[in-house]
Amino acid sequence: MAYQIDLTGKVALVTGGSSGLGVQFAQSLAKAGATVVIAARRIERLQEVAKDIQASGGKVFCVALDVLSQASIDSAVEQAQQLAGPIDILVNNSGVSTTQRIVDVTEKDYDYVLNTNTKGAFFVAQAVGKHMIARAKQATDQGKEAPPQRVINIASMAGIKALSQISIYSMSKAAVIHMTHAMALEWGRYGINVNAICPGYIETEINAAHWGTEAGQKLIQKLPRKRVGKTQDLEGILLLLASPDAQFINGSIMAADDGLLVQ
Repeated sequence: MAYQIDLTGKVALVTGGSSGLGVQFAQSLAKAGATVVIAARRIERLQEVAKDIQASGGKVFCVALDVLSQASIDSAVEQAQQLAGPIDILVNNSGVSTTQRIVDVTEKDYDYVLNTNTKGAFFVAQAVGKHMIARAKQATDQGKEAPPQRVINIASMAGIKALSQISIYSMSKAAVIHMTHAMALEWGRYGINVNAICPGYIETEINAAHWGTEAGQKLIQKLPRKRVGKTQDLEGILLLLASPDAQFINGSIMAADDGLLVQ
């Protein structure tokens, strides 16, 4: 009998769901049967993504979210639960980057990346985590087992391996990795498993043009298998970490980088 991950009945919140990896994560979770809430600032773009998911038979809702605003975070989490029910899975995916040498980084650059990738990710996870903890406590008070709940932080192989000209991004994702460890330590007792995915170089609509340039081709030639990943390449690891079957995986930092870190 074939093994299949079935997330029917689960509710997943995907931040940064209007583009790039977030779109793929939402599509993958919906395909596995989860009800998906996609969140980002661009509500019009979210609605376009939602139409594609609905056309494939998925169930999806859209909520506006600016991770730089605590009020927006709290509102988005509350709205997501009103629309879809208690959140079982958080895919904490919002992120930005800049490209320049360390000596050229401005305070504005620094704040832009760290406030989004680290501070924003922390407070999104905190907001969802509070609800997950309350849900777990309610279950145990009623003599029931806490439901399996999942937080999946999207870090980067750049958070493990320093890369030239994206120092602030690397720092922000290194913080997300340590944040994952801390949350796994504190929240594991409530049946909340917190793990991180560290993607390598993945082609998205944002960077697609770069891979055809001379600089992009030079970088590809330096990669272990001389190729760039597709967003679909992250589906397997995402669904594994989202599933109830991942109950013994907590605090793990899982690279999906085609071997870049072992070069």
